[in-house]
Amino acid sequence: MNIKELKEKIINYANVVAEQEGMEILEVELYPGGNGLILRIFIDKEGGVTIKDCENFSREIEAILDVEDPIKTSYTLEVSSPGVNRPLKEKRDFLRNIGRKVKITTKEKIADSTFFIGKVVDVGEDWVRLELQETKTKGVKKKGKAELLFIPFNKILKAQVYLG
Repeated sequence: MNIKELKEKIINYANVVAEQEGMEILEVELYPGGNGLILRIFIDKEGGVTIKDCENFSREIEAILDVEDPIKTSYTLEVSSPGVNRPLKEKRDFLRNIGRKVKITTKEKIADSTFFIGKVVDVGEDWVRLELQETKTKGVKKKGKAELLFIPFNKILKAQVYLG
């Protein structure tokens, strides 16, 4: 079994545990480490993830991996929350952050800027709508009255929750 197939199998197991625990799997990473493989699973849930959530999830997924034994070498399991600075990549990431401030850098100019800070107001099939607080044009920050702006997902270079 190659790494891609192994990862898919692990994702399936992780989804079973996540469903039981009322969580969501954000990402599964599987790559070579010092002595075997490193399996890193990022989980999230409404209201955020606690250390106890990570411990419980880890115990549950470890039990399944021990029984099913899909990883034929030694491995290190890490279960973690995605952290506050995690990138927003998909529609569901933006949906989860409606009402929160985000920082978005676009691939090309939209409304004469490529840098935006604003509150996520709405999310469509292929766009996010922000209530802007700040833009940056030619390195100069501009603040003004709040305005609404649609940003297509395919124009987003980088996005994350803004803590400033």
